[in-house]
This record gives sequence, structure tokens and C-alpha cells, in this order.
Amino acid sequence: MHSVVSDGTDTPQEILEKVKAAGMALFSLTDHDAVKGSGMLLKIRGEDDPHLLPGVEFSCRDNEGKYHILGYGYDPEAPSILDTVQMGHSLRMQKVMARLEYLKTTFGVVFPEEELQRLMLMDNPGKPHIGNLMVKYGYAKTKEEAINDFIDGLHMPSKYIRPEQAIEGIIKAGGIPVLAHPAFGSGGELIVGDDLDRRVRHLMDFGLRGMEAFYSGFSPKLCTEALALAEKYHLFVTAGSDYHGMNKLVELGDTKLETVDEVPEGLVRFLQETGMEDVLVP
Repeated sequence: MHSVVSDGTDTPQEILEKVKAAGMALFSLTDHDAVKGSGMLLKIRGEDDPHLLPGVEFSCRDNEGKYHILGYGYDPEAPSILDTVQMGHSLRMQKVMARLEYLKTTFGVVFPEEELQRLMLMDNPGKPHIGNLMVKYGYAKTKEEAINDFIDGLHMPSKYIRPEQAIEGIIKAGGIPVLAHPAFGSGGELIVGDDLDRRVRHLMDFGLRGMEAFYSGFSPKLCTEALALAEKYHLFVTAGSDYHGMNKLVELGDTKLETVDEVPEGLVRFLQETGMEDVLVP
């Protein structure tokens, strides 16, 4: 799940209220390159509220491709996770500045100074935020048009956190690194079969410990393949919706986990490892 701390439209408090209303027993806020929202939830969560597992999602890339690495159950105040977050934020801000300059010089897109100041003060501004500004000031009809027809015209040198950096930061903070939506790579890239197997083994060399085998955007076939790989390498299993509020057509809690008759062994071990096994009580 993602909040306004990254590219969602709900505040952490609003997400907590929606989770409670949905009757969910366990949830995690996994903002991109940010742990602020998880820290906020840990402070406001009540004793009788759903279980919360601190989360984060790092955007990573190396010579083998692009990955999203989830971190679960870490200490939000650990120096290693805060350093990794700061690294991701710095790279993200460099991209924002480059995109604004590109839009200005190429298309004459100019925003009021107060809008730019608000953008720069955001925890993790990105393409959706710039796209929304373009719609607001009449440069595009929709956020999607702004991104596809304008913003994505800029091809920058890839500057990302490397997967080994993200994994190390998560592990040193006492967390569990998990590969998010493993079949999805960069853009519309679909990674399956031997390519996915190599990808997983590559990340295991750095300390990867889990796979998001259940995901809102996965077909039953993709869930089955990811689950089989997790079993093959004795990895933890997680399930995620990738909820972004109004920024994505994904329903809260839609993880595809409901498509299986029993809780996978890898997910049981994950819950036990993180101290969340209470949610398994019928």
C-alpha cells in the first residue's frame, strides 16, 4: 500500500481507517523509498487496531534489470534503513529537477513558484505529481497523457539504488527483503520461466529472503509460477495489493491470496518470522 508520503492519495491515517473498515487483520504501508508513513502508523495505531508490519518499497536497478525490493518488519529508526531512504530520495529529487527543466525547455511548461516549492517539499515527488500539475495548468488533459506524451520523452541516465544496497539496508535494520511483483520488470516487461529463475537467484546472492507471490496485477498462472519458485528456493511468501488510492485502479486488500484454498507454507513462515502468526487464527 502507498500513501501520500510517496505516490498514493490517502494519508497514513486514512489508510488505517480503511483497513479497519475492511476488517483486515494485518497490513503494511510500503511507500516508495520512504519509511515516514510507517513510522506515523506505529505511533497512531491503537491496541485493538489491525496488526501493522512496517514496510517500504525501494526502486532498484543494476545491469540485470529493474526491481522493486520490499522491506518488511524493519526498525524504522535504524540508521541503515534511514540511509537507504535518503539515498533513494536524493536520486528521486535529481529526476524531478531534470524533468521540470526538460518540460520547460522542450514544451514551454512553466509552473508558478509556489507550486514548485510545494513539489520540492514533498517526501517523494515523482511523475504522477508533475503530471497532475500539468493537468491543473492546462498543459495536458489527463495525468496519463502528461506522462506518456510529455514527461516520458526525457531519457535520463539510469540512477537508481542498486538491489544489493536496498537489501543490505533492510537486513541491517532487522527486516526481511522481498521481491515485489517478481514477473514485472521495466515498463511492460514480463519476466517468466528461466529468466525469472535467474533473476531470483541473482537477488538471493545479495540476501533476498522472500517473493511477493500474490499480487493484484497477477494472473493465476503468474501467482502459481512465483509460488513455485518461492517453494523451490525456500523463500518467504508475501501478498500485496499495491493500493495507491485514486492513483491506481486497485482495490484495498486485493492480493489474489483469496484464490488459494489454504495459506501457503512460505507465508506461514513469514508470519511466524515477523511475529504476526496471530492473524492465522481462524
